[in-house]
Amino acid sequence: MTPFYISQALVVIAIGFDLMSFQFKDRRKIVACLFFAVSLIASHFYLLEQWTATSLMAIATLRYLASLFSTSAKLKYLFCFASAVSATLTYSGIVSIIGFLGAFFQTIAAFNEDDKRLRELMIVGTMLWLVHNYLVGSPTAVMMEALFISSNVIGYYRYYYKQSSAN
Repeated sequence: MTPFYISQALVVIAIGFDLMSFQFKDRRKIVACLFFAVSLIASHFYLLEQWTATSLMAIATLRYLASLFSTSAKLKYLFCFASAVSATLTYSGIVSIIGFLGAFFQTIAAFNEDDKRLRELMIVGTMLWLVHNYLVGSPTAVMMEALFISSNVIGYYRYYYKQSSAN
C-alpha cells in the first residue's frame, strides 16, 4: 500500500473522532476527541510530505492536550506563536498561509471556555483547512473537513438553535 493510501486510511479513522467530537456538549469531551483526530491527521500530512501541515497538526495535538486542562490565555498565545513560527520555517506558498490561518482560528477556539464560541471558531478554521486539503490533493481530508463542519453545525443546532426555539 502506498503512503498516499495509508494517509487516506488514517483520515478515515480520524473522521470517526471528528464526528463524535461535536455531538458532545462538554467542552473537555469535544477537545479530547479532537486530540485523537489531530494525532492521526498529523501522520496523514507527514505521509503526504506536507511539512507545514504536519508541524501545525503536531502542535495542534499538544494544543488540544493542554487545553483539556487549561483555557489559559498565555497558552493560547504560546500555541498561536508556535504555529506562526512553524508555518514560517516550513513555508511552501499559499497552502502554508491557509494552514496557519486554520490553525490560528482553531487555537483560539480550543482555549475558549464557552463551547458555543468554540464551535463557531472551529467552523472558520475548518473551512480554511478544507480549502488547504483541496489544494494539497487529499480527497479524504476534504471529505473529513466537510463532515466535521456538518457535525459541528448539527451539534450547534441541537444545543443552541433547537433549545432556544423550544423556549
